[in-house]
Amino acid sequence: MKNPAHSHAHGKPDAFEPAHPERFAAAQKSTWVSIIINMLLTVLQVLAGFFGKSQSLMADGLHSFSDLLADVLVLFANRHGNKHADAEHPYGHARIETAASLILGVSLAALGVGLLISAGLRLQHPENVQAVHPFTFWIALVALAAKEGMFRYMLAVAQRVRSQMLVANAWHARSDAASSLVVMVGIAGNLLGYTFLDLVAAAVVGGMIAHMGAKFALEALSELVDTGLSEEEVAEIRATLMQTPGVISLHELRTRKMADNALVDAHILVDPKISVSEGHFIAESARQAVLRGHHVLDVMVHIDPEDDAVAKPNIHLPARAALLSHLLDRMGDAHLPYTRVVLHYLDGKVDVELFLDAHKKFTAHQLKGCLDKFSDICADDPYFRSIKLYHSDAP
Repeated sequence: MKNPAHSHAHGKPDAFEPAHPERFAAAQKSTWVSIIINMLLTVLQVLAGFFGKSQSLMADGLHSFSDLLADVLVLFANRHGNKHADAEHPYGHARIETAASLILGVSLAALGVGLLISAGLRLQHPENVQAVHPFTFWIALVALAAKEGMFRYMLAVAQRVRSQMLVANAWHARSDAASSLVVMVGIAGNLLGYTFLDLVAAAVVGGMIAHMGAKFALEALSELVDTGLSEEEVAEIRATLMQTPGVISLHELRTRKMADNALVDAHILVDPKISVSEGHFIAESARQAVLRGHHVLDVMVHIDPEDDAVAKPNIHLPARAALLSHLLDRMGDAHLPYTRVVLHYLDGKVDVELFLDAHKKFTAHQLKGCLDKFSDICADDPYFRSIKLYHSDAP
């Protein structure tokens, strides 16, 4: 992965280079389209609502203004969230999108509650409610068509580049379309003589805005507290790991969301007698399989020679130097020179493999004496469970 601290374009060391260029470009384009439409709708709806005496149309105009602010926030998060990982953010900047979604959700919830309270206070004095001008109905219809079209366009872009934040922004447009529909009904009722319906529509719009804001805020908050993936997604990742050649079983599979991606930790069980390099190869194979088959940012694979959830702990056992010193003391005169020692820490004991120099000759008596000594040691030693001797002339 390229470090932005060392990247440069056209000789500029600090030039911005997105980690996901396609997603970044699509988000920029769709968000600018949304900004322009929401800016026009805000001016049109607020002015039409003010001069046409429609509280619900003005509320919908404020909703469009909140989406305008949300679009600006999306632009900020899209740029900063697409930066490459660096020393201060080793997992990247994806959670800037999550933080932006949280701010957006809280802002929408606050706006919705404010509109709801305002409409409720006005409904306490229905005698002061005025009839709206007929042209407000047509303004609401234009807003409905614009927002529904914007929703379909933005959702298609979001699904193509798989961006959670863009999906959220698209559904904001759909909630706007729903609120514009409510506004149309309220204005129509007002024009038919039920003047209070315009305020009822304003209250409903406020409630819809508050509900959507609370929903997005809670979703962002759940991600910030490291909520895991769904059971279905975890099961699919588990299956991918288990299909890796060399993986015997799997435990302690943990996931946590990271914007549109996820981070995965897993403990895989391999044959305890294979080499370290083979174990590493199996782990790396499992990691690459998950990265290729799932929408995952990174995978940490821990290699286990046994299921440490059920096996006896090994942490109390001495390290290599102390074990070899203890073995020499126990062997006494039966000691033979060896060229390599392999220790297997398994189930609370140590299995030892001693390799003698194949070029040296040992008598059968010497070898038998060692094997007998090994048997005596393993019968009562607190550390050793088995000791095996390897030599070309061993019986």
